[in-house]
Amino acid sequence: MDEPLDSWFKREILAHEAALVRYLLRTWPNRQEVYDLRQDSYVRVYEAAAKSRPQAPKSFLFATARNLMADRIRRQRIVSIDAVGDLEALNVMIEEISPEQRASAHQELRRLAEAIDLLPPKCREAVWMRRVDDLSQKEVAMRLGITQKTVEKHVMKGMKLLATLFFRNDAERAAEGATRDAGLSEQGHGKP
Repeated sequence: MDEPLDSWFKREILAHEAALVRYLLRTWPNRQEVYDLRQDSYVRVYEAAAKSRPQAPKSFLFATARNLMADRIRRQRIVSIDAVGDLEALNVMIEEISPEQRASAHQELRRLAEAIDLLPPKCREAVWMRRVDDLSQKEVAMRLGITQKTVEKHVMKGMKLLATLFFRNDAERAAEGATRDAGLSEQGHGKP
C-alpha cells in the first residue's frame, strides 16, 4: 500500500530543509527571497509528487529549487511594459525619435497594458507567461494546473481578443476623427 503523500513529504523532503536553506543562501543573492524560494520549491515538489513520486527526492528538491532560481533570473531580465513606457530605458538613441513618435509609442504601450488587463484572468495569465515571460507551453500548463491544449486555447483566445481590442479602438478613433472632421466642415459652410 502506498504511503500517504503528507507522510512521504515530511520524511523525504522536509528532512532536507536545513540543507536546502543553506544551498539557497549560498546561491541566491537576495537573502529576503530565500524563504519564498524554499516554499515555492516545496509547493512544486508536493504537486509533482501527488502525480508521481520522484525516484530521488532530495535531488528532485534541489533541481526544483535550481529551476525556480533560473526562472526568477529570466523574469528579472524581462523589462515590464511599464518600464518600457520610459523609452530612455531602452538605450534607444533619443535624438532619432521625434516627440510625436515617443508619445505615440508610450500611448501604444499603455493601450497594450490596458488591453491585457481586460482579458479574462486565466487567459491573461497564459498570454503573459507565454508571450512576456517566454515560458514553454508545458511550463505554463504546469504552473496553471491545466493541460497544454488548454494553454494553447487561452493564448489563441487572448491574442484574438487583444487584436480585436486594438483594431476596434483604431476603427473607433478613425470614425470619431471622420465625424469630427465632418462637423468642422459643416460649421465652415453653414450659415452664421
